[in-house]
Amino acid sequence: MASTADIKNGVVLSIDGQLWNVIEFQHVKPGKGGAFVRTKLKNVVSGKVVDRTYNAGAKIDIENVDRRDFTYLYNDGDNFVFMDVADYDQINVGAATVGDAKNFLLENQQVQIALNNGNPLYVELPASVVLEITYTEPGLQGDRSSAGTKAATVETGYEIQVPLFVETGTKVKVDTRTGDYLGRVN
Repeated sequence: MASTADIKNGVVLSIDGQLWNVIEFQHVKPGKGGAFVRTKLKNVVSGKVVDRTYNAGAKIDIENVDRRDFTYLYNDGDNFVFMDVADYDQINVGAATVGDAKNFLLENQQVQIALNNGNPLYVELPASVVLEITYTEPGLQGDRSSAGTKAATVETGYEIQVPLFVETGTKVKVDTRTGDYLGRVN
C-alpha cells in the first residue's frame, strides 16, 4: 500500500475496482487543520473526469502500468493490430480501447500503449500527425483572404475543418487531442 505522498501526474490508482489516471494533484497545507491532497482523476476506461480529495497520509492503491512503444499494423474488424517494437509481438486492441485515436491512425505509425497486467488500457498518439486531404470542396476565388473554414475528409476518413485555400491532395498537420487543423506540410 502506498500513501498520498506517492501521488504524481500519470500515476494510475485503483479505486473501487476501477483504474483512474492522475491528471493533476496538489498538496494543500491550510493554516488550520490537517494537510490534504486534492486530485483530478480520469477514468482509464470511460474517460470520465472527477475531483477527489484525500487526507495527507491516507493509504491508496497504485497500479503498475507499463507504457510501451508499438507500431500500428492494420484494422481487423473491431480490433486494431499493433506490434511491440521491442520484441515484435502482436496484440489486438478493441475499438472501445482505441477510442477516438482511430481517427488519426495510419499504418506503420508509432504509438504508446499503456498495459496493466498485459491488458491494454489506452492508446496514446503523438500530439500531432500529418494526414492527406482526400476530399474537400474547392475554395472560392474571392474567399481566400477571409478567415472562413470548410469541411475536409482526411485519409483515415475523419472530417476536419480547414481554411478555404486548402485543396484535395494537400498534406496537413492535425492535432490528435482536438482534431484541429494546425497547418499545411510541404
